[in-house]
Amino acid sequence: MTVAGLLLAAGAGRRYGMPKALVREGGALLVERAVATLRDGGCAPVLVVLGAAADEVLATADLGDSTVVVNRDWATGMGSSLRAGLAALEEESAAPEAVCVLLVDTPGITSGAVRRVAGRAAPGALVMATYHGEPGHPVLLGRDHWNAVGELATGDVGARRYLARHPELVEDVPCEDVAVGDDVDVPR
Repeated sequence: MTVAGLLLAAGAGRRYGMPKALVREGGALLVERAVATLRDGGCAPVLVVLGAAADEVLATADLGDSTVVVNRDWATGMGSSLRAGLAALEEESAAPEAVCVLLVDTPGITSGAVRRVAGRAAPGALVMATYHGEPGHPVLLGRDHWNAVGELATGDVGARRYLARHPELVEDVPCEDVAVGDDVDVPR
């Protein structure tokens, strides 16, 4: 079962004061850490969706062999970045059966959490990491759901609407023992 990694890193980080992809924490940029987390979690290929300050991120960050997708509509919200990433995956010559989606501003997510969620991959799978019963990332989307997820991904909503409409299909996978699911909204 092939599982791609999809990192959403296009936002301007208005509350943070700068694009979070360019935030340095623990000696590395958040975008670099998240790419490594997906890669170390077994995802291949890894796609990175950039938008705000894309040129600066490309000039500054070491994204390895990741495929970069630049979302020109990044200002419309996360939904457009998810759609751009899913569309790019559809164009892959050997498109994966599922994709593990991660946000750049979740540095507490580990490769262990990615592996745990990605281990449930199937074309019809919908899997969500949870932290103490609360939904979080990564989220795994089986290929069978990509078109429908993309149709509902608008504004600052990614897959949440689709997952909420199909709770009977979503498998929750507790990850609080291997990761911290909090996002970083303001400098710490």
